[in-house]
Amino acid sequence: MAQALTLARPYARAAFETAHAEGKLADWSRALAFAAAVSGDARVQDLLNDPRVQPAQLVSLHLPSGMEAGAPFGSFLAALADQRRLSLLPEVEELFDELKRESEHTLLVKVTSALALDAAQAETLKASLKRRFKREIEIEAHVDAALLGGVVIDTGDEVIDGSARGRLARLATALTH
Repeated sequence: MAQALTLARPYARAAFETAHAEGKLADWSRALAFAAAVSGDARVQDLLNDPRVQPAQLVSLHLPSGMEAGAPFGSFLAALADQRRLSLLPEVEELFDELKRESEHTLLVKVTSALALDAAQAETLKASLKRRFKREIEIEAHVDAALLGGVVIDTGDEVIDGSARGRLARLATALTH
């Protein structure tokens, strides 16, 4: 995966710069999400390495409906197809979205909780995190019953463990040392 991220980085940067110059970051993000989903399909993965399949055919397969192959996104896909790098689309999408969030001063926060957060709890948490990090917050919520209670907040750079399981582990450590 590290090699795929290394190979995908210049493509993601080029896609971001093109989308940013056009003022179409959201459109490119949606198009990349579609193309990455297509690329991730097992049936398509077999086609990506088949020398009988022409790059133009692969491009048309990865284009969202209503988008033309001559459009900037189509040209981007054609460049990937010519280099047989369409399999990198999931990594390109991930890196593009990171660049997009960075340019919009938005922080992706992964919240893992023992129970699903309702809308009011998510909004309260989002407001609190916005005050702390002074950025817009995008929450990606997950449920893990093994936490017993509370939440674990992962910002990428910092992890705040407010789970009952984490508290019990800290208590056990304090009692044994």
